[in-house]
Amino acid sequence: MDQLKAVRRNARGALALHVWAALGTCLAPLLPFYLRRRQMRGKEIPARVREKMGFPSLPRPSGSLLWFHAASVGEVLSILPLVQACLRQGPDVTVLVTTGTVTASTIVAQRFAHSRVVHQFVPLDVPHWCQRFLDNWTPQVAVFTESELWPTLLSACHTRDLPVVLVNGRMSASSFQVWRHIPGVARHMLSCFAWVSARSQVDAQRLRTLGATTQTDPGDLKTAAPPLPAQVAEMAHLQALIGARPVFVAASTHAGEEAQIAQAAHLARQTCPTLLTIVVPRHPERGAEVASLLNAAPRRALDALPTAQDAFWVCDTLGELGLFFRLATCVFVGNSLPGCHGGGHNPFEPARLGCAMATGPLIHNFEEAFQALHGCVQHVRDARSMAAWVEQMVTHPKRRAELGQLAQQVATVNEALPDDLAEKILALV
Repeated sequence: MDQLKAVRRNARGALALHVWAALGTCLAPLLPFYLRRRQMRGKEIPARVREKMGFPSLPRPSGSLLWFHAASVGEVLSILPLVQACLRQGPDVTVLVTTGTVTASTIVAQRFAHSRVVHQFVPLDVPHWCQRFLDNWTPQVAVFTESELWPTLLSACHTRDLPVVLVNGRMSASSFQVWRHIPGVARHMLSCFAWVSARSQVDAQRLRTLGATTQTDPGDLKTAAPPLPAQVAEMAHLQALIGARPVFVAASTHAGEEAQIAQAAHLARQTCPTLLTIVVPRHPERGAEVASLLNAAPRRALDALPTAQDAFWVCDTLGELGLFFRLATCVFVGNSLPGCHGGGHNPFEPARLGCAMATGPLIHNFEEAFQALHGCVQHVRDARSMAAWVEQMVTHPKRRAELGQLAQQVATVNEALPDDLAEKILALV
């Protein structure tokens, strides 16, 4: 009876995969219009939009090629130490990094400035677009990151006997419930992986339940990444400009949060009158909008610097969080307050630099990371509680330093993980 049920589940899974592939084929003639619309909204690079249809814009390097796919900025940053470890251990390999977003491609250009690393945008999950991509790049190993499970692309890899692995595998509670309703599809996709490295024990158990039977020991790559970089000369310049002013950094903020942050800063300045609040919107294109909300605050994207009279500075640039975290007295991790979409952002980035941190309650995308940092991160609900926390951090430097040191210890616990995973990846070449 159990065997019959398994056969039926697999049959339903195969049917669902065929339907998905057929849907992609049917929609393919319309998708260029969708990409054109995204291009008009600044979400695609005009000269490179055909990459999303599988057309290469660069020649394939000779020799062995490792393909890493990381959907967006957070995933790109998480694989940085792993890519570096693979390049170090495999001196003859080249790395192809694919992403889905323009902002992620910018981070790749900034952080992977290496002659043996090339970037392309990943093709949409259309059968002949995926085939075109694989025909051109012919990688020896494919490395997917976190929750990037695209049925057609994975099936195309599997059909070619291309070894595929999943690193920092993530399966949220909501995604787990969705996949449990289509177990045949989930089992088929996970069977494509040579092995899975889950982010946490919870993720490992969920992935195992869905069919990932070959797993390595769990470990979060975000706790193995190097500290975010900062230009030494620019840091010295800004430290001299800011002087002894306490600095509150609101990092990776989203629409719906900045008004609350402004109110919190106003309240905190009643106790800390020289407080400078640096607001770093997650999406730099919102810089003008955020600056307007903050009474025409100076914008870094326009090369404007804060004066002694400015309470706010909008830093609407990419790749400079390492600089701002080093300037910070305390840091609020955005996309977490009621009123925004929510989900949180990676708290290990400020933690790795010894920052005292706070977050709002909406942190479901980084639940395990915040659990690991339990006791190091203050949870705030609104502007008033945020202001009280800022005041405490400014006026109690010893407590602030203790929290930062504790967070730093947690955020650097998996330093050996990239080398261990790199060895397993290169063994598949």
